[in-house]
Amino acid sequence: MRGLGAGAAVVVGALLAMPMAVVAQAASAAPGAPAASRAAASQSAPPGFMEEFQGQFGASSQKLVALARAMPESTYDWSPGEGVASVARVFMHIARYNYMYPHENMDRSSPVSRAEYARWEDEVTEKDDVVAILEASMQYVRDVADSMDGSDLDASTMLYGRQVGEWAVLLQLVTHMNEHLGQSIAYARMNGVVPPWSR
Repeated sequence: MRGLGAGAAVVVGALLAMPMAVVAQAASAAPGAPAASRAAASQSAPPGFMEEFQGQFGASSQKLVALARAMPESTYDWSPGEGVASVARVFMHIARYNYMYPHENMDRSSPVSRAEYARWEDEVTEKDDVVAILEASMQYVRDVADSMDGSDLDASTMLYGRQVGEWAVLLQLVTHMNEHLGQSIAYARMNGVVPPWSR
């Protein structure tokens, strides 16, 4: 994730919007909690999690695609500094992880190979290509979420070396996306682009 900044305010906003059940679940999984509590928390989705996830994801995905469309083609290679991700790279980073989390951490089939989405950040720079890939990645996540039921959410998997329920992978996905939504909003403002939903 070299060169990618943080949209901390957006992440905090997303987490504050989560139901208290999610917060309680996370607290029971904290390192100081009893081992049995941590194990149970890693497997059991908080009540109403999928509805909350779909709401958060739906809102953020619409904003990201709208912002990608609003950014002029001429800004797609813009970066705020040397070694920092460009506009196009940030959008492709989001798309890459939208495929990666379900595919690699939830063992879902993907229409795009690992090798394919791994190259996007370095190779995809044209606006039309970026927007199309970003949109497709959002639809892929929607399709994965729509196919899941309660038992899927609670199924055990690995995420960054931790054993968690699949619901935690979805939480990580939307948190990651919101982080870079904040970054992309900052990039837009620095280039004189007003986010479409703020006009």
